[in-house]
Amino acid sequence: MMDSCLIQVNSNTALSSVLDVHVNLNGKSPSLPKGKGRKPHWVVRASEMSRRTFNPIRAIVDAMKVEPNPRKALISLSIGDPTVFGNLPTDDEVIRAMKEALDSGKYNGYAPSVGYLSCREVVASYYNCPEAPLKAQDVILTSGCSQAIELALAVLANPGQNILVPRPGFSLYKTLAHSMGIEVKFYNLLPEKSWEIDLKQMESLVDNRTACLIVNNPSNPCGSVFSRSHLQKILAVASRQCVPILADEIYAEMVFEDCKYESLAKLSTNVPILSCGGLAKRWLVPGWRMGWILIHDRRDIFGEEIREGLLRLSQRILGPCTAVQGALGRIFHHTSPEFYHNTLSFLKSNAALCYAALSTVCGLKPVRPQGAMYLMVGIEMEHFPDFENDVEFTERLIAEQSVFCLPATCFEYPNFFRVVITVPEEMMTEACQRIHYFCEKHYQGGEGTQDLECDK
Repeated sequence: MMDSCLIQVNSNTALSSVLDVHVNLNGKSPSLPKGKGRKPHWVVRASEMSRRTFNPIRAIVDAMKVEPNPRKALISLSIGDPTVFGNLPTDDEVIRAMKEALDSGKYNGYAPSVGYLSCREVVASYYNCPEAPLKAQDVILTSGCSQAIELALAVLANPGQNILVPRPGFSLYKTLAHSMGIEVKFYNLLPEKSWEIDLKQMESLVDNRTACLIVNNPSNPCGSVFSRSHLQKILAVASRQCVPILADEIYAEMVFEDCKYESLAKLSTNVPILSCGGLAKRWLVPGWRMGWILIHDRRDIFGEEIREGLLRLSQRILGPCTAVQGALGRIFHHTSPEFYHNTLSFLKSNAALCYAALSTVCGLKPVRPQGAMYLMVGIEMEHFPDFENDVEFTERLIAEQSVFCLPATCFEYPNFFRVVITVPEEMMTEACQRIHYFCEKHYQGGEGTQDLECDK
């Protein structure tokens, strides 16, 4: 015999669509299922991945609890964003290309996660050459070069493997790798050789868990540009050790007139390369978030597995901005040569100004840059006993002179600081004068350089 039941429905007249239902079985109120001795309580923890994620620049800068000198306007030489001061606008044709893409109404929807095929064809055609042929299928469009680097790392390395990273080098490599559980091994760049790689030391780091070698050329933070012969030696190491290369080439072609940019892919005959680039730096639009991965694999070492892996990884989000994709063709083919020339002329002039000014400062050893947007300056800490390290040096530079440079500890290279050379010329001149005064005050405990012999 079935149990009899009474269902009572209480309706709240104010909320008639909400029903309060009570079920009574055989006149007894129902009881909630008993737990297994567990008292419910909130336990919400950050993931292991989030706890492993650490950006040394943000950690160091956020810990610098220092206020600029209120009597001096702050000059920030710390951020690698060429748009900050408004003195380096993009080309008019780049803006026109973006407006046309928007006005067309063709690029308002979702695109494939790897980008529109027609836009991938545009990128492939632009970078294609006989030495390193490219097709649309060899291009993955990404949300900025940073995502390109993230996808390349994620497809090449598993947790527990290691990657080889330049020191000094862009901090994002370490940040991404550690968040993925990948070990980072640092190979050294040599300031006395214009930041060339210590090839012997780099090769000694390779073991059976090494997943890839990261090569950043032109360099952030060094402003260095590797010669053709040096790049060939890097490729020889990768070839001997059978290690693929992740080439961070976001500053491709951004070199000064007295040197030449060479892409790794053009020089490689057998080493598979994932080349990461984007619009951010050369076209001066970092906020547009358009990057790409170029797959160079002439010996079919990556095979379909790496390509399929990149496709799957790109599907975690819905790809880069569609409007910018639509503008790529006009950007590549209509940007004026004068725009590129004027940008590089300005950067070279500012680099020369900064290098010349700081070369006369006792206790500082700037390294002449050859491209990109940066200049590295060594600090002879033994001559500055007021400070323990480059972090304290740059903190006091802010507090006393309102000049903000990043300490090179952010780039795993202590006792240097990085100067961004994209600021207006008059601001660069003023910053160098303030740095000169600051060093003169603190050199050998504040005696002043006017009474000292300075070997320069």
